[in-house]
Amino acid sequence: MNNSIQVLPDSAHTVSGPIEQVFLNHYDLVYRTAYRVTGNATDAEDVLQTLFVRLLKRAPSKVESGWPAYLRRAAINTSLDVVRRRARGVSLGDMEPWIESTDPNPERTHESIEVGDRLRTALADMHANSAEMFVLRHVEGYTNREIAKMLGTSSGSVAVTLFRARGLLRKSLKSFRGGRS
Repeated sequence: MNNSIQVLPDSAHTVSGPIEQVFLNHYDLVYRTAYRVTGNATDAEDVLQTLFVRLLKRAPSKVESGWPAYLRRAAINTSLDVVRRRARGVSLGDMEPWIESTDPNPERTHESIEVGDRLRTALADMHANSAEMFVLRHVEGYTNREIAKMLGTSSGSVAVTLFRARGLLRKSLKSFRGGRS
């Protein structure tokens, strides 16, 4: 078995060492996080590649919170960048992982996909810190205390930021649905 990974599909360059081990240990975490934020597999793969290429170019000398926390935050931020870039031309893509409909009615399924796309767009328009906290809480399932520790802030600050973020998202979804909540 070859212990090196190919960085870019058409590249002859390979890498081995500490970053390779980080990749092997955590690529699934980065991919899952990116998929939950972007809503589709292609974007999640792009985030995975972008994040690890950036690490190859300038790996942090010290990761105080540990690799999983660091990579999760980096995946969220890189995913939000992807969502922001496509915010004006949102494709329906894969089924929204946050709001899955088991309703066989195609109109309701389509509406669920549109709501998911609108959520991603609204998150992309939000301040990066608010969007990151929202994803950590409501997509990744962390508690306010865990988020506060990860981001070096207080639980109260996290709670207030999440309250405001949910209000902005509600407002955005309400305007999207023509005033219906």
